[in-house]
Amino acid sequence: MSLSALVLAAGEGTRMKSRRPKVMHTICGKTMISWVLDTLHELQDQGMIDAIRVVIGSGVEAVSQEIADRGSCIIQEERKGTGHAVMVAAPEIDEDELLVLTGDCPLIAAATISKLYDVHRMEGAAVTLLGTYLSDPTGYGRILRGEGGGILRIVEETEALPEELSIGEVNTSTYIFNWKALKPALNNLNADNSKGEYFLTDVLELLIKKGERVAAYITEDDVETLGINSREHLAMAEAVMRDRINSGWMERGVTMEDPSSVYIGAEVKIGMDTVLKPFVILEGKTRIGEECVIGPGARIRNSEIHDGVVIEQATVRECELEDGVTVGPYASLRPGSRLLAGSKVGTFVETKKTIVGKGSKVPHLSYMGDAEIGDGVNVGAGSITCNYDGAHKYATVIEEGAFIGSDTMFIAPVRIGKGAVTAAGSAISKDVPDGALGVERGEQKNIPGWKKKSKRREDKEDQS
Repeated sequence: MSLSALVLAAGEGTRMKSRRPKVMHTICGKTMISWVLDTLHELQDQGMIDAIRVVIGSGVEAVSQEIADRGSCIIQEERKGTGHAVMVAAPEIDEDELLVLTGDCPLIAAATISKLYDVHRMEGAAVTLLGTYLSDPTGYGRILRGEGGGILRIVEETEALPEELSIGEVNTSTYIFNWKALKPALNNLNADNSKGEYFLTDVLELLIKKGERVAAYITEDDVETLGINSREHLAMAEAVMRDRINSGWMERGVTMEDPSSVYIGAEVKIGMDTVLKPFVILEGKTRIGEECVIGPGARIRNSEIHDGVVIEQATVRECELEDGVTVGPYASLRPGSRLLAGSKVGTFVETKKTIVGKGSKVPHLSYMGDAEIGDGVNVGAGSITCNYDGAHKYATVIEEGAFIGSDTMFIAPVRIGKGAVTAAGSAISKDVPDGALGVERGEQKNIPGWKKKSKRREDKEDQS
C-alpha cells in the first residue's frame, strides 16, 4: 500500500492580521510550513510516505520558494474550504492512501502520525482522524459519537448547536484516507453552510452513510495538535518548540543555567560541555563547538564558533571564531570577521571584515574595519581604522608582532610592518617599516598664565 501526504497550506490566516501568508510565519527561526515538511520528510526517510504535495494559494511565490524541492505545489486559485483544496489536488493523487494535514500545525510529531497510520491499518478504516481532548475547544470541529461510541460526524464550530459546543473531544484536521473511498465522496460534497465552503469533515458523514468504517486515534498530547490561527497561538507554539529544542540540547550534554532565557534556533548546532548562560540567543546556521562559555547576554547569528571560546555580552554575526578565542563584554563582531586561535576582542570593540591573528589582542574601545591583523599583535585602546573615504573602502594591514599605541588612527590604505610600533595618539597615513616606530603628532604648545587670563574674561562677562 502506498501513502502520500497532502498539506493544506492555502489559507490567508486573517486572524494573524498580516500581509505574510500564515504558513510563512516563523517559529524558532523556521517557517511553519518548513516544520511540517521536515516532519513529513522524517516519515519519508523511514519509508512510510512516498510523495509530498502542498496545496498553496495565498502568497504563491513566497510559499513555493520556501517549499522548493521538498514537495510539489498545487495552486488553489479560489479558496473554498478544505474539501475544495483536496478536490483541486485530486487529479495529482494516485497513491492508495492519503495523509491530509494542515500547514499550520508545526508541533505535530512524526511518531504521532505513525501511530495514526498504525490505527488506520489495524482498523481497516476508510478514514482515520487524529483527535484530542481540549478543556477549551474553541475554534475546533467537535467529534460527535453515537450511543455505542462510534463516530457519527464532525461538526464545525460555526455550524454547531449550543449543546455540541460543550464537547471537548475535537478534530485536529489530520487524517489518513483510503483514496478509493475518498475520491468519489468528494464529488458529493456541497457548500450548504454558513461559510459557503466545502468542508472536508463532511466526507466522514458521507462515508458512514455508505457503510464505510471511520476510526480515530485520540492523542493525549493536545499541545502538538495546536493549529496556529493567531499571534497568541504563534507565541504559544514558539514557547513549546523552544522548550523542545533546549531540552534536546541539554540531553546531549549542553548546560543551560536558565533554560527559560535561552533562545536557540532550529538549525543551530552545539557541542558537548558548552555552557549557555542567561539571555543567550543563537540564530540561523550557527555552530558552537565544545567546552565554550556563551553569555550572559550574547547574540550569535550564522557564525562558526570553535572549541573553548568565551563570548560575554556581545553580538556576533556571520563570523568565525577559532579555538580559545575570547570576546566581550560589549563587543560587536560584524560580518566577515575572523578571529584566529587564542585571540581576543574585548570591551567596546567593533570589528568588520577583519582578521585578528593568533594570540593577538584588541582589548578595548577600538574599531577595526577591513583590517588584517597578524599574529601576536597588541592594539591599544581607542585605535581606529579609517577605512572609508566616502566613496571607497580600503584595507589596513598590521603584521605580526606589531605594537599599536593607544588612540592610533590608521588612514587606510596603510601597512604596519613586523614588530613595528605606533606612538600613542598618532594618525598613521604612511606605511611603517618592519621594526620601526611610527609617530605623527603636531607640536604641543603651552600658554603660560592661561587660567588667570580665562578667569579675568569670566569676571568681565559677569559684570556686563
